[in-house]
Amino acid sequence: MKTFSQKNETVEKKWVVIDAEGLVVGRLASIVALRLRGKHKPTFTPHIDDGDNIIIVNADKVVFTGKKYQNKTYYWHTGYAGGIKERKAREILEGRFPERVVEKAVERMLPRGPLGRQQLKNLRVYAGAEHPHTAQTPETLDVRSMNSKNARAA
Repeated sequence: MKTFSQKNETVEKKWVVIDAEGLVVGRLASIVALRLRGKHKPTFTPHIDDGDNIIIVNADKVVFTGKKYQNKTYYWHTGYAGGIKERKAREILEGRFPERVVEKAVERMLPRGPLGRQQLKNLRVYAGAEHPHTAQTPETLDVRSMNSKNARAA
């Protein structure tokens, strides 16, 4: 019995589209991170990027559980002394780039390093219902039907 190890030349990537309307952010991000890494495939190899290309539409319509919509705070540092900044989840979702909430949730679930950055490039997030990747004929992944807790009535 030999251990299977995937090669970059033999990787087969699929295109998957996910409608994020009414889905819980953390649960969606966890499923997307798993698929970006390729852990759902029997050919998973930790040091190879064999995950799928993921398209998320309606990212501005994701929901939080509990009081996270009002209270969850995102922090970042400018690099200058005393440069800690913060923004609430509500401000981001109602702001100019609401898709950043989903992007950052997925990014923070991927490994840090060159492979994680490469896998993150396979993620495309759009605030609206339209996406420019129809030529790739993506198949639809129904995250809502995987578990009743994945969706929340708004």
